[in-house]
Amino acid sequence: MEASHVSALELKHAGIERKIEDELSRPLPDEVVLQSLKKRKLRLKEELVRN
Repeated sequence: MEASHVSALELKHAGIERKIEDELSRPLPDEVVLQSLKKRKLRLKEELVRN
């Protein structure tokens, strides 16, 4: 796998992590949004591990 692809996945992973942190910092975090973000983050992590 190309290093640039891995870097792009890592950047996406970090971006999703920031979105999760932002949502958690809200007075009433939206659980549906959090669940969606966490699933996306997990899929990216799994792809990173495979490559």
